[in-house]
Amino acid sequence: MSVVTGALGSLAPKLLKLLYGEYKLQKDVRKQVQWLHSELENIHALLRKVAAVPWDRLDEQVKVWAREVREASYDMEDVLDTFLVRVDGGEPADPSRLRRAMKNMGKVFTKAKVRHDIAGAIDDIKKHLDEVAERRQKYKLDEMIMSKSITSASTIDPRLTAMYKEVSQLIGVDKSRDELISMLNLSQPDDDAPDKKTIKKVSIVGVGGLGKTTLAKAVYDKLKSQYDCGAFVSVGRDHDLVKVFKDILFDLDKNRYENIHNTGRGVDLLIREVREFLENKRYFIVIDDVWEVGTWEAIELALVENNHGSKVITTTRNVEVAKASGEVYKLKQLSNDDSMKLFYTRLSRADRKFLDNHPDDISEKILKKCAGIPLAIITMASLLAGKPECEWSMVYNSIGFHTTDNREAEDTMTILSFSYYDLPPHLRTCLLYLSTYPEDYEIKKDSLIWKWIAEGFIDGKQETRLFELGERYFNDLINRSLIQPVENEWNGRVDSCRVHDMVLDLMRKLSSDENFIAILGDNVEGTPAASSVRWLAHQNRIAEHVNSETMVSGMQKVRFYTAFKCFIDSQDQFLRFKLLRVLDIVDCSFEKGCHLEHLGDLLHLRYLRIGFNGSYLELPVQLGNLKLLQTLDVEGTLPASTVHLTELVRLCADKKVPDGIGKLVSLEELRIMNGCGDKALKFLKEPANLRELRVLEFATYDGADESMQRDFVESLSNLQKIQHIGVYGSDWHADTDMWETAGFVLP
Repeated sequence: MSVVTGALGSLAPKLLKLLYGEYKLQKDVRKQVQWLHSELENIHALLRKVAAVPWDRLDEQVKVWAREVREASYDMEDVLDTFLVRVDGGEPADPSRLRRAMKNMGKVFTKAKVRHDIAGAIDDIKKHLDEVAERRQKYKLDEMIMSKSITSASTIDPRLTAMYKEVSQLIGVDKSRDELISMLNLSQPDDDAPDKKTIKKVSIVGVGGLGKTTLAKAVYDKLKSQYDCGAFVSVGRDHDLVKVFKDILFDLDKNRYENIHNTGRGVDLLIREVREFLENKRYFIVIDDVWEVGTWEAIELALVENNHGSKVITTTRNVEVAKASGEVYKLKQLSNDDSMKLFYTRLSRADRKFLDNHPDDISEKILKKCAGIPLAIITMASLLAGKPECEWSMVYNSIGFHTTDNREAEDTMTILSFSYYDLPPHLRTCLLYLSTYPEDYEIKKDSLIWKWIAEGFIDGKQETRLFELGERYFNDLINRSLIQPVENEWNGRVDSCRVHDMVLDLMRKLSSDENFIAILGDNVEGTPAASSVRWLAHQNRIAEHVNSETMVSGMQKVRFYTAFKCFIDSQDQFLRFKLLRVLDIVDCSFEKGCHLEHLGDLLHLRYLRIGFNGSYLELPVQLGNLKLLQTLDVEGTLPASTVHLTELVRLCADKKVPDGIGKLVSLEELRIMNGCGDKALKFLKEPANLRELRVLEFATYDGADESMQRDFVESLSNLQKIQHIGVYGSDWHADTDMWETAGFVLP
């Protein structure tokens, strides 16, 4: 599943399953399924081309068509999943139950409402796709998309202004400039030899809007006179290597290469010409805004090593590019003092006087939101400058970086959006998914990855575990400076992340554009029509503020629901969502009298987390009906039926566990964190059967003597995939020798 292409990627294998599984389809239905599979692959290919173009540069007809196809794909998947769940879940494929499940799928399936079987639904899907294909041909959408793909990089890059800005206008750049110059001038180990002045390469890395280009230009301007020649060239996301090398030559010698851009030379010839020019010269070159390691490696071929002490700076948002292209200089955010100085330079004298009189009231909030990112500070100052003092709080509270026609605000979003559109489709989806979290929220890596898996965002290969692939996705987003890593204070490992406010604003804008996520909260507006909502985040709402019954009425297609610090006044608030794949209740209070018995009706559920704020609700025995459940993370005693959830890969609970956990042979993570109680002795025998286990954590406070503990530790040596074991308890006597004898390496 992808926000770019909807459910088209996941539909193909499900159609094949329907085609070749034992579902006893009629011959004409099988033909229709084959046609559907072929047609959807064709549409999928075109949508991937649409995804290559920034949304705001697409023609309106293309946007409408793309939205319609994506929405139809979700509806198709819901119908197929409903059918497959009923059959594969062990229940009879009751046509009337299927009809009820499809009752609210929207206009796409108008006739399917009165059909009693999957054949009718497929027939209606086929008819709708015929209409989609007809509209595609009528409006010549393929030609529109191709023309936009070719010209999508023709707009002016707002970063160019940094290349022509006087250093005197910049705030906080002096210290970073001097640090970078020191790095450039630091001698290599063998540089003392007269013929060994090796080339020095430094890469500036940081998030968009942090001032990488500005810093590189400041260093370049200060040092270029010390070199025989120099060049400052921007590469960009949608680069053309031929143009890059021609730009380098033109910057190196504008007179000699004044007509270079009118020549028809290829990359190989241009590399050779750059090398010949630099052969006996001491040069200083800045390669700005490099996005890919491969791009740098091609450029590096032209940078001849001539032992004259030449210098090269690159700038990038990608840590992997930075590591590949030189010694890494990680650009930091502005200090609080420099942030305030920069903010003040953009304001009028009257504005400054107002801030002086209200230092804690408004400025601290503004600078916290900007988090030391110069572009954000400039944007906020520009939005507030000249406005009456009485409007400042209102502007700050209501403004997102995407909700204004202010030019600099648009530039800020444009710069950040470059990073988004550089992502492959699967990473775009994973990134936008983070907009479901509240501002400043610390997002746990493991929970996030398991939600990605439950949603179908991670398309794994057989030889790679989905979780491991999810970790690669997570690390890639960090390396691209799109999320901020948070280290565990005990072991220094990155086990969480945060999203910068500016990036969160961008993601919420893009999510709205793509009709991907709806957010209900005290300060969040712009919820789309209820009938189209599929991903719903519910934040910081309490009973006095909202009638939840009214809020979620009409939202029949919701497949993801999360609530943060909310008051749940009725279990129907989420139990009515029969198509839910993910249900995530975090730190919520429930009205007295609520119960969770109907959880067992959410047969599509893959991920279930419930965290209470206050009194617990009993987990029902019907939990065992959720045959597709992959993650179960709950507070409370697990019902005995938990052991029937054979698809579980992650189980986290804070109370006693039932007998038979060892039957859950697909488990990769097992965390039981509030004691095993009187079942401790039985529990110690269970994990040895879980051959897929990567993570085991549990607390036990009674019952296990040293001999039993030794047997337990030795039994774990059979777990070939185990990576982490945590055992907590006052009576746990396992010593270092016990673990090492069993073959474990302790930290």
